[in-house]
Amino acid sequence: MRIKELSERVGVSTRLLRYYEEQGLLAPRREENGYRCYEETAVERVEHIRGLLGAGLTTEIIREVLPCLAAAACSQYDDPDFVRRIAAERDRLRERVTLLTRNLNALDDYLSAVSGGESSADAA
Repeated sequence: MRIKELSERVGVSTRLLRYYEEQGLLAPRREENGYRCYEETAVERVEHIRGLLGAGLTTEIIREVLPCLAAAACSQYDDPDFVRRIAAERDRLRERVTLLTRNLNALDDYLSAVSGGESSADAA
């Protein structure tokens, strides 16, 4: 598929997809005319990238971990430095999840108080 179709399917701009390519996160094949051509697997890969960026990981860490998410076996898993860095990222994300959960609970409590006992979670 071409860049425009991928952009529409994953809901990101073509400019952002080019940025992911510059960062080494995507590697489209080039056709003879120079157009980028993406495999179907690029959809899931971009979704992984978006999720990891949304979780606060850097493009550098994502570039290193993406091959391991896609492959059953990853040689980097044996590298103690890689494992230590990924564990540190996981711990940082766990702290962020704890903080977000606390904030979510506070918002639920507020909404429950102002809506007479029905929180937004109850309404859904």
